[in-house]
Amino acid sequence: MRLNDYPLVVFVVSFFGLAICSWVGATMLRRRRPLEEDARKDFDVVLAGTLTLLGLILGFSFSMAINRYDQRKNLEEEEANAIGTEMLRAELLPAADASRIKSLLKDYLAQRIDFYSIRDEERHREINLRVARLQSELWSAVQAPAVAQPTPLSALAVAGMNDVLNSQGYSQAALWNRIPRAAWWLMMLIAVCANVLMGYGVRNHKTERLLLLVLPLIVSVTFMLIADIDSPRGGFIRVVPQNLISVSEGLRAP
Repeated sequence: MRLNDYPLVVFVVSFFGLAICSWVGATMLRRRRPLEEDARKDFDVVLAGTLTLLGLILGFSFSMAINRYDQRKNLEEEEANAIGTEMLRAELLPAADASRIKSLLKDYLAQRIDFYSIRDEERHREINLRVARLQSELWSAVQAPAVAQPTPLSALAVAGMNDVLNSQGYSQAALWNRIPRAAWWLMMLIAVCANVLMGYGVRNHKTERLLLLVLPLIVSVTFMLIADIDSPRGGFIRVVPQNLISVSEGLRAP
């Protein structure tokens, strides 16, 4: 897991780091090169441009995180629909094969629910191994009757199983589709520059200390929210497998 899989850590690290940047700009830089009043207007233009760029980058990154979150939700829904449909299509095969496929699909469904619900990385590796084994068994279970007795109905069951297997691959790819590290580094670099300039522009850091903490706090909260939404399993905002659970409950109903 990456650092941005821990939103609270992201908040703490970024807040103190950016607060230090503001303090450096307000003390060390002003001692070395005090800001003259004649240059104040030009400095305000640079500061406004930097803050605007920071806001745009944060907005784009937040939008990227939201889009990825929505994609994960939609793919979980598609995966649940594919499994539920294949449960029905299995009835088109001979009774013995249909019973075996349904039993395997129930085990497969339970593993997929655990995949979304469990955070532990070691458990996830075990789940992925079980899913891969069940996928092989499911394909063999639907392939055998289709080869032995190729009919349009058996072809429909095979196509449904293909959708089940593909949907899992799409869901896994969506979990890997995160905000690039380069985007995080760019956000942090611009945030550092903005906070240094903000501190440098404060007229009296001794009487305006709270002002030096406003921008670090706002940016840190934004970083935390972006990291939370972007992290599939590490944050508080996660995709709950409601559709998969609904399919599972439907199978248990009398």
